[in-house]
Order: sequence, then C-alpha cells, then structure tokens
Amino acid sequence: MQRIQAMQIFLRVAELESFTRAAENLGLPKATVSTAVQHLEAELGARLLQRTTRRVQLTQDGRSYYTRCKDLLADFDELQTMFEQGGASLRGLIRVDMPSGLARNFLVGRLPEFLAAHPHIELELSSTDRRVDLVREGFDCVIRVGTLVDSTLVARPLGEYAIANCASAEYLRRHGTPRRLADLAKHQLVHYVQTLGAKSPGFEYPDGDTYACLPMAGAVTVNNSDAYLAACLAGLGLIQVPRVAVRALIDAGQLVEVLPKLRAEPMPVNIVYPHRRHLSRRVQVFMNWLADTLRPYLRAQASSSAIRGG
Repeated sequence: MQRIQAMQIFLRVAELESFTRAAENLGLPKATVSTAVQHLEAELGARLLQRTTRRVQLTQDGRSYYTRCKDLLADFDELQTMFEQGGASLRGLIRVDMPSGLARNFLVGRLPEFLAAHPHIELELSSTDRRVDLVREGFDCVIRVGTLVDSTLVARPLGEYAIANCASAEYLRRHGTPRRLADLAKHQLVHYVQTLGAKSPGFEYPDGDTYACLPMAGAVTVNNSDAYLAACLAGLGLIQVPRVAVRALIDAGQLVEVLPKLRAEPMPVNIVYPHRRHLSRRVQVFMNWLADTLRPYLRAQASSSAIRGG
C-alpha cells in the first residue's frame, strides 16, 4: 500500500510540476511528499524527476514511469470495486472542470441527485472559462465547448449548442434592430476573448458552405461568460451565445434574438479526458451522468468535423 501511495504522490508532483503545489493539493506536508518520491526513486533505482530552483520536470525514465503509473493506478482503482454492486460502492475523489455558465445553468443544481446515489464520492469542481491543462492540473475529465485541437486527449462528443444573436431590449430601442449583415456597421458588439489582449474575431455568420467573421466596433471586451451576458443585459452591444443559456431571458423579454438567419456555427460540446487504457469506474459513471444530464440541452452534432484531434 505504501508503494501505491508513493505512486499517487509522484503523479501529482509530475502533473503540477511542483512539490509544494502537490503537497497543498494532497493535504500533506511538503516533507512527506518529497520523502515519498525519494523513496520511490531509490526503490526503482532511477531518477524520475529533474529538480531545479524554478520547476520540477519528468526525466525520460520519469515519463515512461508516469504513463505506466497512471494505467496501473486506474487498474488498481477498478480492482478495488470489481465485486461491489450499486452506486454506494463507488468511492474516491473526482476532479472536473467545466465552463462557469454550463455549471451554473445545467449541472450544479442536479449534483445532489448524483451525490445521493453515490454517497462516498467527493467532487472537486473547477468552474472557469480559462482552458485548464487537464493533465498537469490533475483533472479526471473536463467539459469543453468549441473546437478541440489537443490530439493527446480523448474526446467524448455530447452534442452541440445552437447559437443565438442577442441584444437587450433597451439597446435595440436606442440603436434600432439590425435586419441584415450591412446593418451591423451601425452597431456595437460585446467582444469575448479567452485571454485579454487577444484580438476578437468579430461577428460570426454563415457564408455559403462555411462561416466568416465580420469585424465590429465595441467598447467592451470580456473573458468571462457571466460578464459577457451581463454586458449585453446592460445594453453594451450584441452577443452570440448558446440559445439554451438565454432562453428564459428571451421569453421574459429582457433579451431579443436578432438576425436569426445569420447565426454563428453551432458549438460542439465534449467531455475530454486523458488518454489511458482504463478510466476508474467512478469517473466513467460520472461522465455517463454528465452526458445524460446535458442531453436535453444539446442537439446532436451534424458531423464530427468540428473535432480536431481528441
């Protein structure tokens, strides 16, 4: 059992590239984490980590051991519960990341049902619009919205969001309602970028068999979905947003859908997880629950062309 625990500690240090952050993440003293890795290296007769004053990196032996370690620990986790039946048998920690709007609108309110069915499971839920490093930060799975580009990960398609062009009723009273693409020259767009300082592509619209972007004026740029919606409600400009996320606001008259024939390309939604031979049973069950819970809010993907890599 000590070897298993040492392997688990080694994985966290490798993923976080820091003994200090691994110790904080595991709730252990830094000395315990450091000693565990040193003993593991001594038993194996190989240096697994290259330590510098600034960071910790895997050696060549460490990279090989890391990959086998993840598979072995997943197998061990599966072995522990292979003869147990029912949701109550599942136990352990699941670390998941997802966009904040998706968590707030569709999933957090349903978590009591999942946790009641699996009382020995603990969840660490990261909810941010920042694209996390799934492996380095130690997540079991993440939900990603939009085109995937990381071919080192495995993607499970869930469906796609239909997009709506929206503005607040007050904004349209002041600026008029755009009826065609050319009308956007007189309008403002709330710009959304993942990293402030990046260039916003503008207003996305269908252009024959593909999609194009029209640069637009706009005084406000945000990097958070909550601020994006709030800026629209405040009358700062148009937004392009998953329709299901604003359906209630449209029904209430707070937002108005405009240019319905010029909707942006639907956004694929995927569960993404590290490439490994086996996932722990608790993570598999949780991913199935995510898929079932989100299914009513997504439409089937027209094709898999939006997914580049895993």
